[in-house]
Amino acid sequence: MLDTLKNSFTECGGRERARLLLTPNTFRELLDPFSGIESPHLEPQGIVPQSDDGVIIARGELNNHSLLVISIEGKFQGGGIGEVSGAKIAGALELALEENKSGNSLYPVLIFDTGGVRLQEANYGLLSIAEIGAAIVALREYVPVIGIIPGKIGAFGGMSITAGLCSKIIMTREARLGLNGPEVIEQEAGIEEFDSMDRQLIWNTIGGKQREAAGFADYLVEDDIKSIQQSIIQAISLGKDDTPKSAQVDRYLSFLEAVNTTETLTPENARQLWNQSEGAIQKLKVPCYDESPVHGQLSRGHKWFKQLTAGAENIGEIPSVLCADSVIGNRAARFLAIVPDETSRFPRARSGEFGIEQGWMLAKHIREVIEEDRFKEKRAIIAVVDVPSQAYGYREELLGIHQACAAAVDAYATARLAGHPVIAFIPGKAISGAFLSHGLQANRLIALDDEGVNVHVMSKQSAARITMRTIEELEEATKKVPAMAYDIRSFEKLGALHSLLDGVNADEPAEEDILRVFSKLTEAIEDIENKQRDLSSRLTSAFARQGGREASILVREKLAEQWN
Repeated sequence: MLDTLKNSFTECGGRERARLLLTPNTFRELLDPFSGIESPHLEPQGIVPQSDDGVIIARGELNNHSLLVISIEGKFQGGGIGEVSGAKIAGALELALEENKSGNSLYPVLIFDTGGVRLQEANYGLLSIAEIGAAIVALREYVPVIGIIPGKIGAFGGMSITAGLCSKIIMTREARLGLNGPEVIEQEAGIEEFDSMDRQLIWNTIGGKQREAAGFADYLVEDDIKSIQQSIIQAISLGKDDTPKSAQVDRYLSFLEAVNTTETLTPENARQLWNQSEGAIQKLKVPCYDESPVHGQLSRGHKWFKQLTAGAENIGEIPSVLCADSVIGNRAARFLAIVPDETSRFPRARSGEFGIEQGWMLAKHIREVIEEDRFKEKRAIIAVVDVPSQAYGYREELLGIHQACAAAVDAYATARLAGHPVIAFIPGKAISGAFLSHGLQANRLIALDDEGVNVHVMSKQSAARITMRTIEELEEATKKVPAMAYDIRSFEKLGALHSLLDGVNADEPAEEDILRVFSKLTEAIEDIENKQRDLSSRLTSAFARQGGREASILVREKLAEQWN
């Protein structure tokens, strides 16, 4: 029994996992516990910080290949990603990117054991995960990025989107991969939608065996070190993948199109539909829909999309994803928005939530622009952001909503790296995985200074329950940690906003309001020209340097010092 436990990758701690993957005597940890960098945001909330903040960064070799191993320790804060842990992951990947650019192949391996964003640091986690995703998309141009999900916790929340960006995913049967945890789905949608106590339901929906069979993982391995090492070596031998899962838009749209949402969907159905989609190309072109809502008022995002694209044809292929080509000043631009659709065939995405169809359709519209503008001036891409959350549902998880989110992240990041100015304009809510997918990969973020503009990782009710606080206690904590607050002025203090516009009527904009927004969009496009195409500007802004991202900057500096 003891020997079995020693060989079980799942039973190991995060540091031991990183060490065991590498050839003996090649393990070298960066920013180890003796470096003295821990989260500055936990102690003020009565939480004892950990000296490595739950992330182990190591360099070493496997089969004569140089590896960067990033291992998340699930035993600390559920593997949640905060400012320091997120900066360690993003910073290490950014340094790996520079090394690969210089001609030295360094293969990143991420070991996931995480519930996603650490709620006690909320928006720090969102920003970090966006930066992690950006680095992975850039790295994939040089080497495969390999993800391992061994079990225990799994990969959830924003980090499931990160997993969806990896070139290859290795899972054990005990592992789980999903955007929304079972308990969160039950809380948000009810026990009839997902019973979080039904263990068989959970593994049949998001477990390793199902994920591999339905196309969301590449290797299903035994829970032992040697099997995982062999899968890593095989993934490396295949070289970089030009069409990772998050870029396979046509196949996944065909996969979704085959789903009959009027019937009960089973894990077996999902597997069959995935197998049938092999080689399929999604060529369905449905007529453009009337932009009028079925019932009620237009959402803020819908109103602003109409105002900013006045006179332009909506070429979106489903009612909830608006797409139009227009101009900003003398620059051609594609505008995109997610809006409510009460007729959606996926009921959990009828109120403006970001769901599986929305993710893949966004990716399609963005990649069309990349391809069409390959040899001419790059259109600006404007994401109009008013998204209350991602969709919470059984179908969404079974059909891989995390992968749909990754597809949108990948498309936006790819467009940005290709030279398209990407700007997110935020007139409404920007919540959780929806904002990670639609907005946070932009070169520049512009928001309205309005009470209805909120940025966060989760609804207040859910965040209070998961952190075992009352709403009042949660709001009191935001006074100590601005990243936990929902208001846009607190988010501005983190340094990611390019501009915060006050005095604009967010619900009923006048002509002068629209002109001011156009002016800021034009200014942002000009600001992007001839500058770096990554997200580094978020760490060089005045707010970031004056304390908003102080720990993020420090972690990167210390990593660079210890890198070689």
